[in-house]
Amino acid sequence: MTQRNILEAVNNALDEEMARDPRVMVLGLDVGKLGGVFRATSGLLEKYGPERVVDTPLAEASIVGASLGLAISGMVPVAEIQFLGFTAQAFHQIGPQLARYRNRSRGRYHCQVTIRAPFGGGISSPEFHSDAVEAHFVQSPGIKVVMPANAYDAKGLLIEAVRDPDPVLYCEPDRLYRLGRMEVPDGPYTVPFGRASVVRQGADVTLIAWSAAVQLCLGAAGQLSADGIEATVVDLRTLVPLDVETVVGAVAKTGRCVVVHEAPLTAGFGAEVVATLAKEAFYDLDAPVERVGSFDVPYPAATLEAWYLPSVERVVAAARRCVGA
Repeated sequence: MTQRNILEAVNNALDEEMARDPRVMVLGLDVGKLGGVFRATSGLLEKYGPERVVDTPLAEASIVGASLGLAISGMVPVAEIQFLGFTAQAFHQIGPQLARYRNRSRGRYHCQVTIRAPFGGGISSPEFHSDAVEAHFVQSPGIKVVMPANAYDAKGLLIEAVRDPDPVLYCEPDRLYRLGRMEVPDGPYTVPFGRASVVRQGADVTLIAWSAAVQLCLGAAGQLSADGIEATVVDLRTLVPLDVETVVGAVAKTGRCVVVHEAPLTAGFGAEVVATLAKEAFYDLDAPVERVGSFDVPYPAATLEAWYLPSVERVVAAARRCVGA
């Protein structure tokens, strides 16, 4: 076991998979000589050479399109899009092409492609860099959507993504990249998709989140505990596939639920979680499900992002409303 942060866990996962399978390669803007904009691919060029660590032009559609061709040709590409918001420039390659290729070919071709993309606020980045648009890809059947929240899951989920025969969008919480360390096993291991994690147990209300919002919920749970309200915190880990069983079971135990995410509130993936609970846990609910998200406006300048993003205070307030209903 080694103490690692999320960034180190991602780098370690890529290193181990490239060592294990010579078909695995990384490509993207600045992934080679620079080692990635956050240094997630640092050292890989020196170790595996320019044929497996490829610096590309600033052209997101070309990065994804090339990854599709590489996968059909037998390679296992791991593409980096510098920020999730930049996938707007490649959506026509991700949704209509990459995600559908197995179906379009009637199963003759699978696309073993992983797209890594940092995202989320809290780092005072320019426009388009912090957008949380994960729900766009949930609406693209054929691609899995993975959202790690800690270093252990970051490594295990990334290795699972690289080995998955179908395309995976792997979203990394950039504000948590270097924030804290935890024990991460040396050597490869996987965290299966579709299995949420209950990271805190409580009897009064369930907080459901993914990625950096999980840490937000843990902070809120600590404040609520000081007031005598004990919260369960569920980390979804993956949006596609969604672990309905764990989510419904956690909410059934408390009867109350708050869903938290960084994306704008309207039509964020939290709405899908609420719809699922309305169908699968309706008779277990003692109060309406609350949602906490960002506001339905374009992502603001860095000086305003603390106002725009969900906060511990907003989560605490929503949980209190839910418990008091």
